[in-house]
Amino acid sequence: MSDNQQQPPMPVALQKKERKQLIIKQVNIHTRLLFADLVKLIDVSEDTIRRDVNELAEEGQLIRIKGGAMSAAYHIGDDSKTYSRNNKLVIADKTVSLLKDDMIVLIGGGTTIREFVKKIPNTLRATFLTVNPLTAVELLDKPMIKTIMIGGQISAYSQMTVSGEVFEYLANIKADLCIVGINAIDAEGGLTDSDWETIQVKKAMIKAAEKVAVLTISEKLNSVMQMKIADVADIDYLVTELPPESDVLQGYRMKDLTIL
Repeated sequence: MSDNQQQPPMPVALQKKERKQLIIKQVNIHTRLLFADLVKLIDVSEDTIRRDVNELAEEGQLIRIKGGAMSAAYHIGDDSKTYSRNNKLVIADKTVSLLKDDMIVLIGGGTTIREFVKKIPNTLRATFLTVNPLTAVELLDKPMIKTIMIGGQISAYSQMTVSGEVFEYLANIKADLCIVGINAIDAEGGLTDSDWETIQVKKAMIKAAEKVAVLTISEKLNSVMQMKIADVADIDYLVTELPPESDVLQGYRMKDLTIL
């Protein structure tokens, strides 16, 4: 290379404050991430990520879980702490339109699901089954809903019940509708996550219902994690805060599903 040729610019390393802000944002978008996911997103060593996550957990900015981090809003009752709450409220309103009296609904957990449960009309008469204790507690505020908690060992990663009893129960039911949140979704890559136990439960939930609705903020669209839960073709409804005709959703409109 001649002296007159310019060298390519060196990548600029993020300062600690910027790096921690990026960690918080990514964890809030995806609800929970493993250290390996954060390493790929931020391109620093796992030791650095671990130190940052530990500090952020001590500051109350996120929750440290086994092998990663979870959004602080997942447990905090203050709605103002929920990431992208206005968008999640739009998703919640759209999802309510899928409900009918006397339905059997299988439902997961997460901050978007929490906003949806709050929007369920008090007059709705239905049975809800869930693998998530926090969702079960929220459902108890709905006077006409029968809530069934599917029991078993609870995952520290997803706060879902993940033991053998769950799979046996799910194998013997057929709900009218399954409503789940997702950590990552891509038109070609499908629904993905990083935790094996969580993936197996969500696979079983999808198989246990006639129709499946996936709720997600648009920031999770076109992202892929390590392991697949299902193809986009395996779901019936994709619910985001965007209008169905949005350019961002073009790849999903080519699939055989309804976009709300």
